[in-house]
Amino acid sequence: MMLIADSGSTKTAWRIIDPKGKISQAVSKGINPYYMKSADIAASIQEGLSEYLDAKITEVFFYGAGCSSDKNKETISDAISRLYSDATITINHDLMAAARALCGHQKGIACILGTGSNSCLYDGESIVENVTSMGYLLGDEGSGNMLGRMLIKRYFKQQLPDELKAKFDERFQLSKSEILERIYQGEMPIRFLASFAKFIFQHIQHPYFYQMVYDCFQEFFEENVCKYTGYKEVPVHFTGSVAFYFSNILRKVGAELGITVGIISEDPIAGLALYHSK
Repeated sequence: MMLIADSGSTKTAWRIIDPKGKISQAVSKGINPYYMKSADIAASIQEGLSEYLDAKITEVFFYGAGCSSDKNKETISDAISRLYSDATITINHDLMAAARALCGHQKGIACILGTGSNSCLYDGESIVENVTSMGYLLGDEGSGNMLGRMLIKRYFKQQLPDELKAKFDERFQLSKSEILERIYQGEMPIRFLASFAKFIFQHIQHPYFYQMVYDCFQEFFEENVCKYTGYKEVPVHFTGSVAFYFSNILRKVGAELGITVGIISEDPIAGLALYHSK
């Protein structure tokens, strides 16, 4: 049996493919080796795959945030081997997951706009160019993290229109000290910041939020997509919850920059299952 995972900082989507090609699915908490130890990762996987702990898994393909370095790959591999000791384990970063799921074996630019953001130019087999993301403090243009940061900053700088400020107060009832503690001392601050993107989506008809999201996406295109060789000559695909739910704005920004926006999917796991089943 084959086990495939696509993991971000918020959730991990799993697909289990049996020898007859039947596909089952499961979901567990997000995994990020920058913030979690091997034992904690194993516990998270065990909880999410409780129904499949006795399955005869022979191959594991794990794609995840933070899985670009050998050290982080080893952390993930060690966690999985605790549960599936006989399996061949292949660890890859989430950008390769996006490229394979969105482009298959065709050339294109694959982008992630979810909790965080990233992008690459893919030649159909390998990633050939990558504009460095710089992570949740210095980068993540276009992401839920960036939208959350913009919202929180503008709220406390008294830049939000009165009606949006009132809705924010009614919805969250969070003090400045509580928010700062969650950001600077809490566990997984990127997940906390990105959670505010849902509030923005719920009020996206307000011109202020619409423009804020538009500007956020424009920055992503200009600082990432537009840096790739021949970026107007290939389709630019997206995966991630932010890209999916704000897809109409994303396509509008792309069109106005002369960029062909192709597939927009909520997550890459279905495409990965198709890629590996072939």
